[in-house]
Amino acid sequence: MPTYLSPGVYVEEVESGSRPIEGVGTAVAAFVGLAEKGPFNTPTLVTNWSQFTQSFGDFVEDTYLAHAVFGYFQNGGGACYIVRIGAGGDEKPAIAEITSGADGTLGAYKIQALNAGADGNGLTVEVADTASGEDGSFKLVVKQAGQVAETFDPVSPKRGKSNVVTVVNAQSQLIRLEEATKTAIDTVARGSVSLAGGGTPAPSNLNAGDYVGDPAARSGIGGLEAVDEVTMVAVPDLMSAYQKGMIDLEGVKAVQLGIISHCELMGDRMAIVDPPPGLNAQAIKEWRVDTAGYDSKYATLYWPWVKVFDPATGTNKFVPPSGHLAGIWGRNDDTRGVHKAPANEVVRGAIDLELNITKTEHDLLNPIGVNAIRTFPGRGIRVWGARTLSSDPAWRYINVRRLFNYLEESILSGTDWVVFEPNDRNLWAKVRRTIAGFLVNEWRKGALFGSTPGEAFYVKCDDETNPAEGIDAGQVVCEIGVAPVKPAEFVIFRLSQYSGGTSLVAE
Repeated sequence: MPTYLSPGVYVEEVESGSRPIEGVGTAVAAFVGLAEKGPFNTPTLVTNWSQFTQSFGDFVEDTYLAHAVFGYFQNGGGACYIVRIGAGGDEKPAIAEITSGADGTLGAYKIQALNAGADGNGLTVEVADTASGEDGSFKLVVKQAGQVAETFDPVSPKRGKSNVVTVVNAQSQLIRLEEATKTAIDTVARGSVSLAGGGTPAPSNLNAGDYVGDPAARSGIGGLEAVDEVTMVAVPDLMSAYQKGMIDLEGVKAVQLGIISHCELMGDRMAIVDPPPGLNAQAIKEWRVDTAGYDSKYATLYWPWVKVFDPATGTNKFVPPSGHLAGIWGRNDDTRGVHKAPANEVVRGAIDLELNITKTEHDLLNPIGVNAIRTFPGRGIRVWGARTLSSDPAWRYINVRRLFNYLEESILSGTDWVVFEPNDRNLWAKVRRTIAGFLVNEWRKGALFGSTPGEAFYVKCDDETNPAEGIDAGQVVCEIGVAPVKPAEFVIFRLSQYSGGTSLVAE
């Protein structure tokens, strides 16, 4: 308290009885998989598709990470973290060849990108005529992303200070030249060539440890423990390794158990698990019950795979649905809120499904936590399930688990000011008002069930929750109860006949 020594008017700033709690973000995904380039085992934030391609390259044949991220942004996802695995292979530089001779059939010079990696694939080298009158001379233009980056004019295949190899290797910051033939080169064919083949070769072998990683080494899924913002985790390229025979079903189970364990340990995120490809309704039921057998309120499973366009091959292909579903979760959170079940939503970018199931087949899958993706005539391809993989009815629905994650994280980050405050009734009253104010706002948004705030939640922080021995131990205990809204999963209309002749007025 200030000390007043002379007469006068003084103004003091005092704190109000409560402090606002701001809701935390609910839709930040993390993807673990294989990429064309980029840092290994380093969670990297990307906020749009262009940023992903700049950092990790484009679509790669026989992998699913790029498709998952593209589907995530396409379906309304915002920020996400990328963890690239598969380190071990040396990066190769992009290469091309300049030909000689009138018909351009003989190799003259081998072009190689100065820096190894996929960035060299965007280089183009053009051989053009020069204004110089020297016999056999030409102009060499290096373009990057379609823009002229370097020009060497004039250069010549002949020995001397204007020799093209000597000039380019001494001055270029992008390419190196090497003579591809031991015979004398008189002319160089006009035209342009694009460098290709740069990047890290796909790993020839992957195991469960590459995906699960190590928290201490910040590798794989374990590296995500250091990223608090993540709320959903997916590993689409696990199925790439499975399809290539690197990992069997037991290995798939080990990795997916690692993902689920990570989410349970962190307590603020959920795992979106992908099923193996090529399964029918009976096979997915057997895999879910007999092989996988997961039971966790922090995990969910969607099936079947979705068909999308693959720019790497120019054809359509089936991909795991986890990336698209993570985007739908983000879109649902933006438009409705985390309390709304992320179901009955269109899967953008999906051309078809690996299998179109019937209602009877769906009746077998929904009770065991397999969230079906279905096609409806005139309504497109939609998510038609909103369950976790938990056997506990209290945590049956995805939105309930995610709502609690949101409330817990928001209250946790919004009450840091309580630490080291005097532990008395004034503090307890401030805590009650702060948390109650936050929960009232959530109730008004429709996140909590009840016609009044008193029916929707309660906050208890008083002498009963804070006895003397707790105060002596330096503890403040606040008990909070909330009634979350649950989805109308089964909509039932009961119709009956009535005798005519009586006027019925709907009230």
